[in-house]
Amino acid sequence: MISGFLDERSRQRYHDVYDSLLDWPVPSEDLTVETRFGPTYVRRSGAETGMPVVLLHGVLATSLSWQDCAAELGARNPVYAVDSIGEPGRSVQTEPMPDARSNADWLADVLAGLGHDRYHVAGVSRGGWLALNLALRDPGRVAGVTAFDPGGLDELGWRLRRWMVAGLAVMLAPAFIRRRFGPGSAYSAFTDPMHRRLVLAQLKHRTAVSALDRFTDDQWRSLAVPTTLVLAEHSPAHDSEEVRQRLRDLAPHVEVEIVPGTAHGMDLFTPERLSDRILRGTPES
Repeated sequence: MISGFLDERSRQRYHDVYDSLLDWPVPSEDLTVETRFGPTYVRRSGAETGMPVVLLHGVLATSLSWQDCAAELGARNPVYAVDSIGEPGRSVQTEPMPDARSNADWLADVLAGLGHDRYHVAGVSRGGWLALNLALRDPGRVAGVTAFDPGGLDELGWRLRRWMVAGLAVMLAPAFIRRRFGPGSAYSAFTDPMHRRLVLAQLKHRTAVSALDRFTDDQWRSLAVPTTLVLAEHSPAHDSEEVRQRLRDLAPHVEVEIVPGTAHGMDLFTPERLSDRILRGTPES
């Protein structure tokens, strides 16, 4: 199955909302990278030199979710914020991407098309899974990974799917109910005004992204790319302490940080925390 809007009118309505939310804090350039799965939209900003940083958003959130931290991230690094193929945004899928291998192939095509030899790849939620999946399957251009509460850490991804279904119900609820799910709540990501507007605008998008396959013990042992996981203490996607214990035995070279008092939402993904953890793991060149 190929993702896409049901009709041109739905696509245009979504893009109108997308454009109304665009408030990139520094000058930027729109790029289109041709891949074997379709043209991929990338927003480039930041410095001309330094290690390029590729940013991968959470599910249905688009590259706009990075705009609050784009200025700080780009102060000494080129920054490339991607609209992931298969999800609503400005990328257009033309071929199926049914499995982890095809997702890695797509992202490898994006990195090759951007024209640098090496990148630090950072992602949130599904974006973190995409970054780790690439580092495991096609690490040639990956200098390092920072993954914020990524998928792929629990059996079959059932926890993350359950959270997303419940979160959509919160998003559709009246305002007086949504106010109960502010910072610190497991569902704060679904009450963020920008994210909520984007998701409601994309209800007529046929989204067909592959399941977030759980990374195996052998894959963790084989991971050769410098990697940092930043996990929420109360993540609905996995048991963060179990993940830390598992990786301590399988992949002690992977840095695992658990942020106290946070869930899989905006309290974990603050601009300050995102910028600090990404830049800390990014070499100068």
